[in-house]
Amino acid sequence: MSRKETMAVYAIIRTGGKQYRVQKGDVVRVERLEEAVGATVILDEVLFLGGEGEPRVGNPRLAGASVVATVVEQDRDAKIRVFKYKKRKHYRRTRGHRQSFTAVRIDAVQA
Repeated sequence: MSRKETMAVYAIIRTGGKQYRVQKGDVVRVERLEEAVGATVILDEVLFLGGEGEPRVGNPRLAGASVVATVVEQDRDAKIRVFKYKKRKHYRRTRGHRQSFTAVRIDAVQA
């Protein structure tokens, strides 16, 4: 990317105990949020803003910064198998797990 091209504003947000790098137009799968499909969500735990101008780093969060997103989908991920095994002891345990997620589309990154 050349210096003349402007880079889009992006943010690093924290939700559900995880951090995500997002910018306008991204669709991100986050931990389950209690919102209906089509609802607007404001994610205000912004840790970093970058892109145009000087990067801004929060301590730990940036005051006044937020990310506006729209809920696209509420679903559950594919099932995983959890298998425990001890050789020569006839010990076997199988369990399954399906993690819930919310897919959100990033509408705006507000500084």
